[in-house]
Amino acid sequence: MTILWTSAEIAAATGSTASAPFEASSVTFDSREVETGSLFVALKGEATDGHRFLDKAFAAGAAGALVSEPIDRPHVRVADTFEALNALARAARARTAATICGVTGSVGKTGTKEALYAALDRADRGRAHRSVKSYNNHTGVPLSLSRMPGDTRFGVFEMGMNHSGELAQLTRLVRPHVAIVTAIASAHREFFDSEEAIADAKSEIFQGLEPGGTAIVPFDSPHRDRLIAAAEPHSARIVTFGLGSGADVRARDVVAAASGGSLVTAVLPQAELTFTISQPGDHWVSNALAVLAAVEAMGGDLAAAGLALADLPGLKGRGERHRIAVPGGGEALLVDESYNANPTSMAATLKTFAATKVAGRRIVVLGAMRELGAESDAFHAALAEPILESRADRVVLVGEEMAPLAKALGAKVKMAHVADTAAAVDLVRGEIGAGDAILVKGSNSIGLAALVEALAGGPSAGRDTGTS
Repeated sequence: MTILWTSAEIAAATGSTASAPFEASSVTFDSREVETGSLFVALKGEATDGHRFLDKAFAAGAAGALVSEPIDRPHVRVADTFEALNALARAARARTAATICGVTGSVGKTGTKEALYAALDRADRGRAHRSVKSYNNHTGVPLSLSRMPGDTRFGVFEMGMNHSGELAQLTRLVRPHVAIVTAIASAHREFFDSEEAIADAKSEIFQGLEPGGTAIVPFDSPHRDRLIAAAEPHSARIVTFGLGSGADVRARDVVAAASGGSLVTAVLPQAELTFTISQPGDHWVSNALAVLAAVEAMGGDLAAAGLALADLPGLKGRGERHRIAVPGGGEALLVDESYNANPTSMAATLKTFAATKVAGRRIVVLGAMRELGAESDAFHAALAEPILESRADRVVLVGEEMAPLAKALGAKVKMAHVADTAAAVDLVRGEIGAGDAILVKGSNSIGLAALVEALAGGPSAGRDTGTS
């Protein structure tokens, strides 16, 4: 068991003392993630209190706990466990000599984070670290930092926000050497007056750059100049990436690969690389260019990065593909995009789905997009054109916010509009036939992951290799 923290180190970082010596090999605030050797952080939130799960955590093998109440197990007691977690994160950042990259954006940040981690880890196995899942908020980022081993060479941290000021706090905790903004879109529009305001909030990531740091900006974004202006006071170098001919890191050639992804020739300031990106779609080509820009800026191995991009699997809820058995024999393709949705990602995913080779029908299941504010109806209705261009044979819309889209589609396509995921499960199950392809996408709060699980969770289901 590799020791991540000793009780003495935890106590020193948090300004407290330990009740007894212990050694922790991992850190978590979710009792379901506790394993032998974990440090369990008992956070207090609005809905629950981690102290209620201490018995469960120790039963699962926790070595010790970070608490604000007295207990009779090995622990470090502090006044506020959330502040203590942040202190542990700062200590983790202070003790490492790793080169750190922060990733944000309205779309593509999780995929880019995972791809960059894979690219860096390919050349130096076991020395790269990244935030897992979507641990990108005020609790997830410090948790991810506190999990970083001291001998890490490369760290990659995703940072998200839905209000201005949030990224400024997170990036000053992470203190990246390289900061990426993947793309700007109308996500969380409910909390912002304009897309320009979203760009300003995302550009806060540059405020935490270490001296001599590099800002990586999407060249093809209409907000490119705004992002560059925000980066200039904080960065020594600004690198643009994209499909446009003026980008510092650009795709000179992109052709469809037999695997369903893309064969790309990328031009960088000091190199040229031809590689395959396993995931389909122009948005993944853009993500890959951001990854190459970051690998170059971080001193990584570009050739190894190219190999990693070719092997990159689909992410659960973000493009993972399954082959599922259907009644009567045969298989169907299920594309799982159930984790998140905004107008830009919806359009991009539908475009990619249109290019998917299908022997049978295309079935599109779309859940409502949340947090779009006063323009929600217009944003939903505007999906009619991308849906029609996707060549969908059958469309299922889920959630009351989809009413404007249902009206816009009218009788132009075979369509059903249902209230919730439970209704969609019964409907879609009865529709699927051999050779069909089913796209499932919506905001996470709609719960379409339950539909994916219902369709792909059987013993005959398996992840698709990417062939389409």
